[in-house]
Amino acid sequence: MQWMADISAPSDATLAETYARINANLDAAPSVAGWRASFDRWDGARRTWKSWSNLTKLRYSQDTRRDDFRSAQTELDRRTPGITSLDTAMKQRFLASNMRPGLEDAIGPHAFKLWDADVTTFDDAIAGDLVRESELAREYTELLATATVAFDGEERSLGGLGRYLQDGDRSVRHAAERARWSAFSQCSERLDAIFGDLVATRDRMARTLGFANYIELGYKRMRRVGYGSAEVASYRDEVARVVVPFAHDLIKRYGAAAGYDRVRFWDETSLGAGGPIAPRGDRRWTLDRTREALAAIDPALGEFVDVMLDGDLLDVDNRPGKALGAYCTIFPTRNVPFVFANFNGTRGDVRTLMHELGHAFQAYRSRDKIAVDYLTPTYESAEIHSMSLEYLSWPQMERYFGDDADAYRREHLLDAMLFLPYGVAVDHFQHLVYANPSATPAERHVMWQEMERRYLPWRDYGDLAYPAMGGLWQEKRHIYVAPFYYIDYTLALCCALQLWVKAQTDRSTTLADYITLCGRGGEASFGTLVASAGLRNPFEPGALADVVSAASAAFA
Repeated sequence: MQWMADISAPSDATLAETYARINANLDAAPSVAGWRASFDRWDGARRTWKSWSNLTKLRYSQDTRRDDFRSAQTELDRRTPGITSLDTAMKQRFLASNMRPGLEDAIGPHAFKLWDADVTTFDDAIAGDLVRESELAREYTELLATATVAFDGEERSLGGLGRYLQDGDRSVRHAAERARWSAFSQCSERLDAIFGDLVATRDRMARTLGFANYIELGYKRMRRVGYGSAEVASYRDEVARVVVPFAHDLIKRYGAAAGYDRVRFWDETSLGAGGPIAPRGDRRWTLDRTREALAAIDPALGEFVDVMLDGDLLDVDNRPGKALGAYCTIFPTRNVPFVFANFNGTRGDVRTLMHELGHAFQAYRSRDKIAVDYLTPTYESAEIHSMSLEYLSWPQMERYFGDDADAYRREHLLDAMLFLPYGVAVDHFQHLVYANPSATPAERHVMWQEMERRYLPWRDYGDLAYPAMGGLWQEKRHIYVAPFYYIDYTLALCCALQLWVKAQTDRSTTLADYITLCGRGGEASFGTLVASAGLRNPFEPGALADVVSAASAAFA
């Protein structure tokens, strides 16, 4: 696409000149209107940088082996501390301005709350560590993106194993898991070393900035407003108390129905489905069905999906050298989102597509927000949009799966109940890691085993030696590159399931609430956004119990 080629990086000199000019205008501005005009110029500069930054990350994800993409990513990693320094100084200036009350009226107060968190997370003294953190995250990404295993007569990437991991034949799933974890075993020392360096680097940054440990800094970097680690710990306890026993019961129930004497790790992805479920067509067919599905759900979603598909704003093919996973990114200077994914011919393709299109729909609805800070919300709020579309699209699943649609929906709900304990296990593990930054690799693996005993007591790895010794966490990219992100999925899932319940009795109002929520973008905190959609905050006692009760009725 030509417009992508037109997105380029402003030079360091250009950025310095732009910010100097904005500061000079602020010096001369006698009124709120003058400060607001300077804010608009600053916001424009941030949008330009963000567009180039996101495009650079996307291209690198699309092919981690290309030298030009890797060089551009290296340049971005090197330059990011510099632009962060400029932005931090500007945020401090707006925060300290005597024009602040009037600016909050004009821009909205939430931006100032976000900046209050941001300014505590950077100092020029940690610039070198920030570059090092990016280098290590890139090394992890490349390590797994280029890893291959021999399976079913071919050399396959880890992403290429996906359809075998969900195969209807238990022995095939087992063999695929053995192949996958053999790849992790072969690079285990490097995985441990990368993570050890990341933990040490992050702990050093936290202490340099005056925090007791990285947990405190990590929450600030996540821009969390209105809650902290104490509320998250209480939420994890509630998952252990309410969700874990229910999930364990489902494992037993569906394992017995499948005739398994013991449910193994490689069985968990197939329990609810009762057999292999896959879209009944190829990539193009799946995208065509998606155009039909979203248009049938609501005209606003139909308009949006036309923009995405007609604009070629999706990359869903699995290719050698392509980074694992899926995400949505945005280009603020072009007012469009972009979806990155890795189709593998399984039912997960549809779920991932709906998830990432939920992110993209929010970005599309919020594209005209007054501040770049509001284009997307903080992560726990952002995941509501993505996870909710997964469930709000349920009535359209016959388009993809035909007579297997009910099995897809049942498996999807079962997966949600199993995911909540896993998601909080990932979060709790990270709290242990960063509270004990000098722990050895072996001690970290023991920490993960402790999490599995608490949150995943049904887990049985059989003869899979690597995950059995506490290594499963190393497949989760978020733990390496986005610490403390993962709890956000579980908070959002609690909200998304509430929308699913509401849609069963009043679909029209629920869809309207969802679309309105997406249109608010990031203009308010998680708690405020949740309340505005008529949802219970997951931190409230009973919120999870209500979700489990609804799921229990669905499984009855």
